[in-house]
Amino acid sequence: MAGPGSVRPTTADVARLADVSTATVSYVLNNAEGRRISAQTRDAVNRAAKLLGYRPNLAARNLARGKSGVVLYVVPHVAVGDMPMQAGSRMTTELARLGLLQVQIFETEDDHHVVDAIANLDPVAVTSLFPLSEAAAKAVTAAAIPLVEIGTLPALGDPHLAVGEMRVAHLASRGHRRIAFANTGIAKWRALGEYWFEGVSRAAQARNLPAVPVAEITVANAAEVVTGWVREGVTAVCAQSDEIACLVLYGMHLAGLNCPSDLAVMGVDASTMGMVSTPPLTTVQFDPHAVADAAIAAIYERLGYPPPPSPDITDIARIIVRSST
Repeated sequence: MAGPGSVRPTTADVARLADVSTATVSYVLNNAEGRRISAQTRDAVNRAAKLLGYRPNLAARNLARGKSGVVLYVVPHVAVGDMPMQAGSRMTTELARLGLLQVQIFETEDDHHVVDAIANLDPVAVTSLFPLSEAAAKAVTAAAIPLVEIGTLPALGDPHLAVGEMRVAHLASRGHRRIAFANTGIAKWRALGEYWFEGVSRAAQARNLPAVPVAEITVANAAEVVTGWVREGVTAVCAQSDEIACLVLYGMHLAGLNCPSDLAVMGVDASTMGMVSTPPLTTVQFDPHAVADAAIAAIYERLGYPPPPSPDITDIARIIVRSST
């Protein structure tokens, strides 16, 4: 087996160990179509490759195929803390081991940056934490390349349900029964708010809590919204993100309300602003390693390579308890 500093194993090494030709190794590891290779031979080649620690040189393979070897990672234009960048850094390092170059492109208010990147970089795959815009999704379809929407990967389970359960369980443990949900006032990100709201709503329903009222909150209406919630008997708020949670806190400040005695507030994303808000914000932090590993496994699979183990979904997120609850 290859060790530190040893020569990288080749297809010839795999062929010798599996007692087959190098052509057969190439056919098996490349999932070549139109080749009749027995299951026994395929198993022998795959076991030999694993034993030797063989990794295909995707850079050379992509060059031979006329492909760039680029994986395009779309960083969302929405406040989600540092997790996308941390996960993206891990993905970049791991994909480089296979000769793949990950290029990060930042989403903007319009779609042309992502669309242009797909057209000009000729990526072999595109990854994104959240669903792409309609124009970007059409560009991926036209390019006939895999799209990995990380937030919907089965390896992550159902993050919105798991996070909703975490948040409602935390608030219920502190005696809260009347919980509201603060959504964004920005139309583009409303679908993401609805995604998180479903988890909170289901968790409340499972505990026989009252239906969760939801409101879009902005700088202009923040005080009015929080005042209305308190008047209706709401004692805690789950926000779409830490950014929206800070808007709730801003509204409470304007309305002369105290957190958490009048209204407990909880975000999600573990952004730095939550650490310095008044009071510091209770939030949900995602494990960037687990998110990245799920994405990497999906990219391997979509490109036709044996994927590494997927992360345990119990490791995806955890609550960071601060003074706001």
